Amino acid sequence: MGVYTYESETVSVIPPARLFKAFVLDADNLIPKLVPQAIKSVETLEGNGGLPSLQGCIMGVYTYESETVSVIPPARLFKAFVLDADNLIPKLVPQAIKSVETLEGNGGPGSIKKTTFGEGSHYTYVKHQVDGLDADNFTYSYSMIEGDVLGDGLEKISYQTKLVASADGGSIVKSTSTYHTKGDHEFKEENIKDGKEKVSHLFKAVEAYLVANPDAYN
Repeated sequence: MGVYTYESETVSVIPPARLFKAFVLDADNLIPKLVPQAIKSVETLEGNGGLPSLQGCIMGVYTYESETVSVIPPARLFKAFVLDADNLIPKLVPQAIKSVETLEGNGGPGSIKKTTFGEGSHYTYVKHQVDGLDADNFTYSYSMIEGDVLGDGLEKISYQTKLVASADGGSIVKSTSTYHTKGDHEFKEENIKDGKEKVSHLFKAVEAYLVANPDAYN
């Protein structure tokens, strides 16, 4: 038939008149203020908001989650892939990453780092800010804030990574990437695929090194 209908009910402590004013009549102004990470803006393209009117939402934020399984335990993998990544990765894949240098800070939250890409990459450099680092709980977050990786349409890309132990003694790497676009820039799925492939290549290089060198990063 091509048509699917879904109905639901939600209970609120707010009276109908007050809730309707906020959730419907003033939603275009209120919601972007409350959840800017989800809705950047709503603008009326045609009409006055009544019938018929055409409105557009600029979302501004796109979030993607993924999981990767590794045979390496969390503590060892975190040491290599996060804590010593600035030294290790350029040695393992110099054609992809030429160098990583700390421009500000000591490597902890608030630090600014610059990654210079190798000759095998079509990018030149990227600067990123460390947003969070918890070596005890194996979590790391950072945001790419400058460089040709962002192109003309992205304000920044934020990454959150958490390592948890798997039942077989290895790790489950849980990753969340959030793309913040500029204005009404159209974000394309191939941008996600390209980024995931590059990170996967680096991750596999580190994992292979740890498998081949069982005494490293213990």
